[in-house]
Amino acid sequence: MSRPLADRVILVTGALGGLGGAASRAIARAGATPILLARKVRQLERLHDAIEAESGTESPVLYPLDLEGATPDDFAELAERVDKAYGRLDGLLHCATEFRGLTPLEHTDPAAFARAIHVDLTAPWWLTQACIPLLRKAKDGAVVFPVDDPARVSRAYWGAYGLAHHGLAALVGMLHAELASTPVRVHGLQPGPMRTALRAKAYVDEDDRDARDPAFAADACVRLLSSEGAAWRGTIARADEVASRAGTLA
Repeated sequence: MSRPLADRVILVTGALGGLGGAASRAIARAGATPILLARKVRQLERLHDAIEAESGTESPVLYPLDLEGATPDDFAELAERVDKAYGRLDGLLHCATEFRGLTPLEHTDPAAFARAIHVDLTAPWWLTQACIPLLRKAKDGAVVFPVDDPARVSRAYWGAYGLAHHGLAALVGMLHAELASTPVRVHGLQPGPMRTALRAKAYVDEDDRDARDPAFAADACVRLLSSEGAAWRGTIARADEVASRAGTLA
């Protein structure tokens, strides 16, 4: 079995979500040691056992943390612990997200708006900032930000989630420009429509014929985190483009 992430240490946020869970499994199968970050300890433990049973690799590491309440100091502590345990970080995949459904901006609760901006944009940047020194220690460090389709989330009712994803798209380009001369790669990934609990908040399942299993996007995450991802450095790639290019490379 191909192991493009062999011996790499990859931190995954939102590890219990649709994309996060699929990506965590795929990353472990690809040979990496995944550090799984999410809020719910018991569900993390179940994911840990499932990954350990199916991957046969080194056990994943669990890091319970609520991004909504986490501070820069919490992220600095996380980075310090990873540094002590591994001496580096090879990849950071941001899958945590906050979306409560389609709501007119006029009627959006201010606290809900602030929470979505924080979880979807501010917290990912704080964590990335804390991990950049660790990523620099790796021979081929990578950060991957899943970014929703900007044309879609610019429409009515997508609220703070849509605004945050526009911010993530800008962050990919800005951070790439600042780290272009370092070993740290920055990527955006448009997963495309996925059959997840988050998408179900905006679309009726029986009418949503475009959505695919998150495993498809999870494979794209693995490719971007591997050395193969250099081909997409500094870009926001679509999952189907990554899959197509992978077939060409193969």
